Amino acid sequence: MESYFLSDILKGKVVFVGVGNSLRADDGFGPTLIEKLKGKIKATCVDAGLSLENYAGKIVKESPDTVVIADATHLDLEPGQYSILKKDQITKSGLSTHDLSANMFIEYLESQTKADIYMLAVQPQSVTLGEEMSGAVKKTIEELAKLITEANNA
Repeated sequence: MESYFLSDILKGKVVFVGVGNSLRADDGFGPTLIEKLKGKIKATCVDAGLSLENYAGKIVKESPDTVVIADATHLDLEPGQYSILKKDQITKSGLSTHDLSANMFIEYLESQTKADIYMLAVQPQSVTLGEEMSGAVKKTIEELAKLITEANNA
């Protein structure tokens, strides 16, 4: 599997989209990361929560060069480990913890923009309703926020 580095993918006008439910433990990864990034980077930050499709128009209006979707995803890694996935890696696996097909959303964005689309996926420990986010994912959010801020503001 090809791997990507944040500094390599954050090109041009960037839109970060956080997906997830903060009430379901590590599923809150995307929205929590977006909160950490808002106002600290030169990119549009969108907390889509559980309604990714409701933000498609807003994302398209930004005319992005790069879209990064941050989501808790089953990767068969240790909790908190992350990977940056490109379209073919996302769509082959149906990886997301959500019902909405990432494939459909990505295809829509591709038809409406010329953006490179990536998923910043973190392995959750638990996505159980009412549980607190795991320490592993909290630590990863801190690390990623620092890396993204450095890469985006360079």
